[in-house]
Formats: sequence, C-alpha cells, structure tokens
Amino acid sequence: MLPLAFEPFLYLTPAHLALQPHTGGQLGFYLEDERQAATVAIFHVFVDEADISLAHSPWQAPFGAVQLASGLAPATVLAFLQRVQQELKGQGVKQLQVRSYPFAYDPAGSTLLTQALLQLGARVTLAELNNHLEPTDLGFEARLHPSERRRLQKCRRAGFQFEQEPPLLLPAVYDFLRQCRAEKGQTLSLGLERLQELFRLFPQDHFLFSVRDGSGAWAALTVAIRVSGQILYNFYPASPLAYNVFSPVVLLNEGLYAFAHANNMRLLDLGTSTLPDGPNHSLLQFKRHLGGVLSLKLTFAWELA
Repeated sequence: MLPLAFEPFLYLTPAHLALQPHTGGQLGFYLEDERQAATVAIFHVFVDEADISLAHSPWQAPFGAVQLASGLAPATVLAFLQRVQQELKGQGVKQLQVRSYPFAYDPAGSTLLTQALLQLGARVTLAELNNHLEPTDLGFEARLHPSERRRLQKCRRAGFQFEQEPPLLLPAVYDFLRQCRAEKGQTLSLGLERLQELFRLFPQDHFLFSVRDGSGAWAALTVAIRVSGQILYNFYPASPLAYNVFSPVVLLNEGLYAFAHANNMRLLDLGTSTLPDGPNHSLLQFKRHLGGVLSLKLTFAWELA
C-alpha cells in the first residue's frame, strides 16, 4: 500500500482495527493515486462471524466507514465503492452495515460518501445528532448559555478544579463512571480490562480528566480520546446526581476545550445524544447550551445483491 495522503482517524489505523474482537474475515480496501504516490481512500470491512452474508464497518468502534483524501471527485468515490461492492459480492456478502463518523470530522468527505452510498442503493437506518465545539481564542465561556455560565461560576466559587488524572487511577475512575451510569439506569460499553488495554496501547491518544470539588473529591470525570491531531472526543463524561446543583460537567468541558485549543485541535466532539427510542432531548439542550454545533452521524444498510 502506498503512503496515506491524510492522517487516519484512530479507529481506522491498523493497530486499532487489530484490537476489534472478531474471528471472522476482515477485508481492507485502498484507493491509490499513482500520480501522487499516495493512498487516497481506505475502507475496512468485517464479515459477520455467524452469517457470512452480512458485513460491518466497524465491528466494534465508535465508527468505521470510508476515509477520503481531500479533493477527490464524486465520480472517483463512486467508482471506488462500486469496486468494493463487486469484491464483497464475490465473497458472498449480501448486506453491509456502515456506521460513519460525524459530518463535522470531514464535511466534504462525508457528503461525497453519503451521496455515493445512496446512489448505490444504501439507505440510512439511523441519523444521530452529534454536537461539537470549535476551540478558538474567543474562549469557552463566550459561547455559553447564561444558565450554564452561572453554573460554571458557581463551581469556581465553590473551589472546584479541573485536573488531568494519571492512567494508574483507571480502576477507581471506572468504578466512578459505572456508578454514575447506574444512577441513570445506564451501563458502560467497555469493560475495565478493555479500557486499560486502550490506554496501554495508545497512551498518546487516551486521557483522564476530572473535576474535583473543594474537598478534593471527584465531582465529574471523563475519558477523552484523541481521534486525530485535529479532534478530541469527550467519550465517557459522568457526574453523580448529588452534584447536579453545581453541574460540574460544564467545568469539565471548559477544561477539555482549553486542552484542545492548547494542542491546536479544531474540534472537541461532544458525542451523540441518542436513546434507544430516539433523541435524548435534555442532553441535546445541554450541549446546545454549551455552544454545541450540530452535525449528522449516519448509519447505513447497503444491500449488495
């Protein structure tokens, strides 16, 4: 394979793909431009272990799909996906489920990919609303809704502090996150051993951040992930219900915003706001009050027959 013409998202790197727990077939598709001497598109597909007529991208990750170099023509993207379709059909795959990244990660590439998939007969099975912040010199507080600004100031007056925590605290952090989720009737998607493995194998891409109250106790925690040099993902934010009167997650996001800006990142991904039966409207409003900018995150079902 020729060198990539772009920085791959973390979940599309060979090292991360190798971690996805899968015993079926894995196929990698690459579009090479010999004039540039570079690979300009990548697509990784996992054939279902129980049913070889079904494939997924990703198998187990926040997203998979096709990452594209900038400047590709629509016809080029379509031709690449047509070739992928032919190869998968030859392998006996009849349907491919594709969970893509938020449009904000690459607006032009997401648009080209969506147009090509729909032209080839794919249909959108899930359209999630994703929120992000764009760190600038203007600062975090300038975009806040007045209600969230008051909560931020309340945390400061109470002596709350944003901190980065060492990975060795992961077991205690995980227990804190699990208990916070349990209070809301939710669970964590990853086990502790899996999370520790990710921190061990990708130490430059995984971070622990906290808000401690005046006594030093944790009031909020999150796992943040460096998806690329340009994108920081607020993956596992959590705070006990007992701290709702302060809303320390606002201060937590301020710290993440400052970290992203200091590292010259253009996007702080706040994630989707989706429940099993539809949008989580209260979470959507909270992210909007943080100054969140909406974009779509699409999942497709692509019938290859």
